[in-house]
Amino acid sequence: MELAEKVDARSRIVTEAARILREQGARAVTTRAVAQAARVQAPTIYRLFGDKDGLIDAVAEHVMATWVAAKTTGGPHPDPVVDLRAGWRAQIEFGLANPWLYELMTSPARAEQSPATTEGIEVLRAKVHRLAAAGLLRVDEPRAVAMIHAAGTGTVRALLGTPPDHRDLGLADQMFDAVAASILTTAPAAPTDDVGAIAVTFATALPGLPGLTDAERALMGEWLTRALATLHRGRSRAG
Repeated sequence: MELAEKVDARSRIVTEAARILREQGARAVTTRAVAQAARVQAPTIYRLFGDKDGLIDAVAEHVMATWVAAKTTGGPHPDPVVDLRAGWRAQIEFGLANPWLYELMTSPARAEQSPATTEGIEVLRAKVHRLAAAGLLRVDEPRAVAMIHAAGTGTVRALLGTPPDHRDLGLADQMFDAVAASILTTAPAAPTDDVGAIAVTFATALPGLPGLTDAERALMGEWLTRALATLHRGRSRAG
C-alpha cells in the first residue's frame, strides 16, 4: 500500500469509527463494521492500528483535536485561575458531547494507555504549574493535578449517568469551586501566609535557582516534597 493510499485509508477508518461510536455506541465499533464503512479489508485495520484499542486511541485523538481546534480562540487567559476554570468547563463539555468516547477514554482498564488522556493531563499540569508559579497553590502540584482530574472525571460520569433533561449543569461549577477552595489560596503567598503555598511556589522556582549543583537542587526538592507531605497529613488529620 502506497503512503498516500495508507494515509487516506487511515483517515477514512478513524472518521467512520468516530461516526459509528457517536451514533451507535461503543459496542457497534467492531472491526467488521468499521472496515465495511471505511471500504477497507479488516486486516488493514490491524496493520494500521495494531488492535481495536489502537483504533480507539486514534479516534480519541482525532475527536479531541477536532474539538480543541473548534474551541480555541487564543492563548491562555492571563489569570491562571480563570484559565483553569475554562479548562475545567471544556473538559465537562467534551465529556457530555462525546459520552461513549469519554467512557472508553476514562475506563480504569484503558486510562493509562490512552494518548489523548495523557495529553489532556499534560495540559492540566501546565495550568496547575502556572498557579504554583503565581503563588496561588496551597498543595503540591501532583496532588492538585490528581484532585482536579479525579473531580472532573467524576463530575462528567455523574452527569452522564443522569438523563439529559434531568442533569444539573450547575453541579460542574459547584464542584470546581469546591476543589478550588481546597487547593488554592485567595491571594499570592506572603512570608506570613500559608506555609504550604510558600513551599509550593518555591518549588516551582527551584530548577532555575542559581549557584546550586544538580545534586543540591535534587536534595532541596526532596526536602520540599517531604515538608509538603507532612503538611498535607496534618491538614487531613485536622479535617
